[in-house]
Amino acid sequence: MKITTAITLSAATILSSHESTAFTAPRAHQLIAPSKGFSTLRSTLVDETDTINKQQLTEEQTQENYITETVANTQKSFQDDGFVFGLEGSGLERVKGRGANIVVEGDSLETTPQQVAMVSGTFAGQAFIAANAIHELYTHTNGNAPVTALISLATIISSWVAADLGSGILHWSVDNYGNGRTPVMGNIIAAFQGHHSAPWTITYRGFCNNVWKLCIPFGLPTVAAISFVAGPENPMVSLFFSFFCFSEIMSQELHKWSHMTKKETPAIVNTLQGLGITIGRVPHAQHHMAPYDGNYCIVSGFCNEALDNSGFFRWMEHRIYEINGVESNSMKLDPELRAKTLRGEYRLTQ
Repeated sequence: MKITTAITLSAATILSSHESTAFTAPRAHQLIAPSKGFSTLRSTLVDETDTINKQQLTEEQTQENYITETVANTQKSFQDDGFVFGLEGSGLERVKGRGANIVVEGDSLETTPQQVAMVSGTFAGQAFIAANAIHELYTHTNGNAPVTALISLATIISSWVAADLGSGILHWSVDNYGNGRTPVMGNIIAAFQGHHSAPWTITYRGFCNNVWKLCIPFGLPTVAAISFVAGPENPMVSLFFSFFCFSEIMSQELHKWSHMTKKETPAIVNTLQGLGITIGRVPHAQHHMAPYDGNYCIVSGFCNEALDNSGFFRWMEHRIYEINGVESNSMKLDPELRAKTLRGEYRLTQ
């Protein structure tokens, strides 16, 4: 019995001793400090990791900067929203000298058979409607030729003056609003706005190549529709709008002559310009000064002074801005003009 008890106590003592050793925290002097080589290795790894992170950040920044610069330097299209020919950053600069420069994608100085057919058909149809209107007027005056001639002449003169006013309103609208994507008028808008960047290009165009775009809004369908609505009992309406639409189409050719020298144009053109029947060189040259805010009429220029002095176009721009917040291109090009317009100072001073 004593022997068994002694063995049990000895075993318990041994187990107690091993458990104490196994679960007792090591003393401070028993901790193993990291070697110098290990510290150096850890520092090296940290430095390399930082270097890699910095390189990645630098590469990302470089890529972002490259994309930003590429986008900023990319030439904008005339079809882009907010694109303004002549505005800084538009990607187009005014051409120096009298060289031709195509600034509208898809445009060409070559006259095509389609352009000739469109212009010829338009003028032939308008002439037929005008002649028929004069015949109807002759019938209404009971065959009185002098009265018919007098009324026809007065109608044509009034139509010519109205066409000058109409050319100014059209010119102002396409110079200041819309772009190449605008429905129906997109090509005309791009052509007129692009003309500011390349004003001499128009002088290199043949007749049909120069005027065909205006056959779209002022063509035979327009005149025929007006004549149909007016009816045969109002022949003067048909005559008025036949000549009006003809004049609007011809305005682009009259415009071209104002960019040519006297030696380059026929004598009759110089005479008409001298008499003020068609737009002259000096009056139209005043339009070609940024921000292109006046002298819009290009048939005879007769209406320019009244429109500019009255501030008609600035008043229109202010009303449009109040309605939809859209600024004219002239306002975008000239902050001072914008401020004056929004203050209600509409009169254009030369």
